[in-house]
Amino acid sequence: MAAENSKQFWKRSAKLPGSIQPVYGAQHPPLDPRLTKNFIKERSKVNAVPLKNKKASSFHEFARNTSDAWDIGDDEEEDFSSPSFQTLNSKVALATAAQVLENHSKLRVKPERSQSTTSDVPASYKVIKSSSDAQLSRNSSDTCLRNPLHKQQSLPLRPIIPLVARISDQNASGAPPMTVREKTRLEKFRQLLSSHNTDLDELRKCSWPGVPREVRPVTWRLLSGYLPANTERRKLTLQRKREEYFGFIEQYYDSRNEEHHQDTYRQIHIDIPRTNPLIPLFQQPLVQEIFERILFIWAIRHPASGYVQGINDLVTPFFVVFLSEYVEEDVENFDVTNLSQDMLRSIEADSFWCMSKLLDGIQDNYTFAQPGIQKKVKALEELVSRIDEQVHNHFRRYEVEYLQFAFRWMNNLLMRELPLRCTIRLWDTYQSEPEGFSHFHLYVCAAFLIKWRKEILDEEDFQILF
Repeated sequence: MAAENSKQFWKRSAKLPGSIQPVYGAQHPPLDPRLTKNFIKERSKVNAVPLKNKKASSFHEFARNTSDAWDIGDDEEEDFSSPSFQTLNSKVALATAAQVLENHSKLRVKPERSQSTTSDVPASYKVIKSSSDAQLSRNSSDTCLRNPLHKQQSLPLRPIIPLVARISDQNASGAPPMTVREKTRLEKFRQLLSSHNTDLDELRKCSWPGVPREVRPVTWRLLSGYLPANTERRKLTLQRKREEYFGFIEQYYDSRNEEHHQDTYRQIHIDIPRTNPLIPLFQQPLVQEIFERILFIWAIRHPASGYVQGINDLVTPFFVVFLSEYVEEDVENFDVTNLSQDMLRSIEADSFWCMSKLLDGIQDNYTFAQPGIQKKVKALEELVSRIDEQVHNHFRRYEVEYLQFAFRWMNNLLMRELPLRCTIRLWDTYQSEPEGFSHFHLYVCAAFLIKWRKEILDEEDFQILF
């Protein structure tokens, strides 16, 4: 009975006297608990000693009775006053500690295998040196590389995060293979899009959690109201709208040199190079010429607002999505001169019409004094005051006006705050909502403030808060 109580105690206790605990940064490399457990079991089988009495009288008997303690967690209660704890005498404890240290030394130092094991360590298992490694001797660092146990405990290399977030989205070239769920969703989209009359309500419901890359161009055209739901009319509609756009180019684009359009064209010409300046795609002269034509024609056809800084950003998601229809690889470094003239014309015209559809719903954001933005910022203030009064009062305490930080959120639809690939994913949801860019966007901005409420409340400097 006492032997069973002894075993029960070690099942409850996660820390064995004299055991080696894996500690990163210590001089000795961490041991794999599973290998240590197997080592103890093997030695117990070879050197097993018959049980003479109910007390632990040898190291082997002690190891046999406690070998399953490696499977225990640290959260179980320890009862140091139990009789089983008192049966462990000091001689056994000392013998145990000495034997463990001797075994550990044998594991660490194996000169006869030093040359062969070093070459067996793959590059992916090399540990990145930290500042604490300067305190370790050269001998111990070489031993760490030679130790086969260290291979299983090596920390993986941290992935390198690029300065600019990649535009590539799910299912793009270089991305992991699609899961079964993703394949099922893609098939659902294809069925909807290929039906004689696409059910737009069902398409919006499927698009809310994101649109697969393969079907995003046609889905965006439908959700924008640019394409009809009837599949038989789509080809003729695209042909007619694209011809209409380039008719505008022939009719109006030369007027950019006229005196009364000089200010508009000059401002567009200044803003285009500022559009996503860290993404090479948008620094190509041909792409900038396309953006200039799109923005100038839109300004000419909407004299109530004309061109306003910030509208240039709203072209980029459409341009990237429609470009991805012809490019399988990542588009951020793609040279558009490799595309045919017909492809470029299709991308340009579709980007113009879909951007126009978007701006039709928020045009009061860009008319004189931008009343739409003023209303949305005020609505954001009222919303935050209701859902998180503490954050709202924090802004008031440090005299931070919502207009000071939220104006750009409304003017650029968070495009200056999010990577472009995230904007594209967010616009999947915006376009699936009836008033996504005007009404739903307000709640996304409020969600941003609540998401980082802790950082906001911890900050007491006006300049950083602003």
